[in-house]
Amino acid sequence: MNAARDVVLLHGLWMPGIVMSPLASRLAGRGYRTHVFDYASRRKPIEAHAERLGRFAREAAGGAPVHFVGHSLGGLVVLAALASGHAPAAAGVVLLGTPARGCMAGRRLAQAAPGRWMLGESEPLWKEGRVAHWNPQLHGGAPLGVVAGSMPIGLARLLGRLPGVNDGVVRLEETEVVGMADRIVLPVGHTELIFSARVAAQTARFLEAGRFAHDA
Repeated sequence: MNAARDVVLLHGLWMPGIVMSPLASRLAGRGYRTHVFDYASRRKPIEAHAERLGRFAREAAGGAPVHFVGHSLGGLVVLAALASGHAPAAAGVVLLGTPARGCMAGRRLAQAAPGRWMLGESEPLWKEGRVAHWNPQLHGGAPLGVVAGSMPIGLARLLGRLPGVNDGVVRLEETEVVGMADRIVLPVGHTELIFSARVAAQTARFLEAGRFAHDA
């Protein structure tokens, strides 16, 4: 069992921190001390978010190891903060619908000027060919888990059908992180990932055991 009890939660693009309240509440009900990191998702580059996240997490946990749970873009901020050394040691990381390998929906949106404005400073993160890596040995043995959705319900569907399994915004293959300890696919849409009780239960399971409950 992982002894760390502090969890820092991050929202995705265009969302305020308050949207993470349901997930934070469910994790708190399992004995975790939850801290929601709010950031201006489209107004600053990811390096600025990563640096701020590092300071926030250190203050939240007093410098002790902390769990990170990031939804969509929030997961990329977590990876950037940990890769740069800004954040304190990770006890565990869970990414919810994070486009770790770029995002077809984001690239489609960026084809027009209004879409590029909507994406703001996040636009470079959706490029094709990106690959995310996780080396537990560089992070004190902390495992990384991925929760992906398979219900194609999301705003990105307005831009055209996404091929393969997807959550309406992010395709399953885009959620893969090289070196991840486990991944589970649940029948939820992209936004539902942060409101689903089932996702919350699987997140808590991973934080405790480093694996998801695939037989649940």
